[in-house]
Amino acid sequence: MNTFWIKNVRLEKGFKYENGRITGTETEICHLKIAEGKIAEISNQAPAPQEAQIDAGERLLLPSLRDMHIHIDKTYYGGPWKACTPLTKGIFTRLEEEKELLPKLLPTAQERAEKMIELLLKNGHTHIRTHCNVDPVIGLKNLEATVNALEKYKDVVTFEIVAFPQHGLLRSNSVQLIRDAMKNGATHVGGVDPATVDRDIEKSLETIFDIAVEAGKSVDIHLHDPNTLGAFTFERMAHYTQEAGLKGKATISHGIALGDLQGEALNEVVAILKDQEIDVTTTVPVNRPTIPIPALDKLGIAVSTGHDSITDHWSPFGTGNTIQKLSILAERFRFVDEFSLASTLKYGTGGITPLNERGERVWPKVGDDATMMLVNATCSAEVIARRSAIEALYFKGKKVEIKLETVLAN
Repeated sequence: MNTFWIKNVRLEKGFKYENGRITGTETEICHLKIAEGKIAEISNQAPAPQEAQIDAGERLLLPSLRDMHIHIDKTYYGGPWKACTPLTKGIFTRLEEEKELLPKLLPTAQERAEKMIELLLKNGHTHIRTHCNVDPVIGLKNLEATVNALEKYKDVVTFEIVAFPQHGLLRSNSVQLIRDAMKNGATHVGGVDPATVDRDIEKSLETIFDIAVEAGKSVDIHLHDPNTLGAFTFERMAHYTQEAGLKGKATISHGIALGDLQGEALNEVVAILKDQEIDVTTTVPVNRPTIPIPALDKLGIAVSTGHDSITDHWSPFGTGNTIQKLSILAERFRFVDEFSLASTLKYGTGGITPLNERGERVWPKVGDDATMMLVNATCSAEVIARRSAIEALYFKGKKVEIKLETVLAN
């Protein structure tokens, strides 16, 4: 079905105002013509009966979701329940566990990765950035399983793979392995806590960016170190981003220190990151200070969300439901008004919202990819506040069907 109509779609039209204040969202019922994977027409006139068409039943159309930080290569998901062991040495407890655990999980790594992809598709995602362990324990075997799993779903999802030296790039002597990973399907060079794990901020960051330049790839680094140590690492990362000519191609994952900084200290660090267009990905943690997402957004830092772990040896939690995560974000920052709730959607869509700040429709437009989802709600604000259910997902005009744990593209 290369050309067809999705009729009776609810689109956001503008904001409702009372005394100069946004109090609601106006919508209208439209009909979208889909041709060759793109939106070819948006009409208020119903399509002719003889034209191929699908009835959306007046459900709300929204851009599909992006999970920008997850680990699909090491998970208990799809297998028997298992809680985590207590931490006795911080992050190093988990690193020691992995030396025995990863080889045991390898025989089912691709199968479980596929189940994770299916879960994310079910929850409205059409893009995944996954981190994948590359280290002397598992070599490139997890990467192979991850690439194979994602390739199986390439007709319904786009993806990025971060070669992740979980045990420390320098600490575990993984430099050559990461170089090899960049030739075998990885799209980003990863890293983890150059200070705490690698014990050498300069050499760790310099090596990460050298590999990225050699491979012509981007960078995404896990940074958990708090307070001033974390802030200093951010500054050095920005320095190496500039030196490598990778402006706009570097990501801070977690960025825990951003939740510790305040006032001028926060503003100074953010200005440095903004200068190099370094973006931030967060899981919206509730067990530690949450990074100041609204402040970062206001200061010009792009922020995205990710699920990180879904029931693995790092955490027994995780749902793969980004609408739920965005609702937690809104609750955490006390977003209760129509505009704030509606704006929260952008943290899960790569910055896309149906309406801009002036209440003008900016999505969907004729010519856009027909990559989108139908939601059982009346507006974006309701979706976030009430954690509305996703009724259908489309990827470049293909309806994604999930049946018996298998995803197919019609």
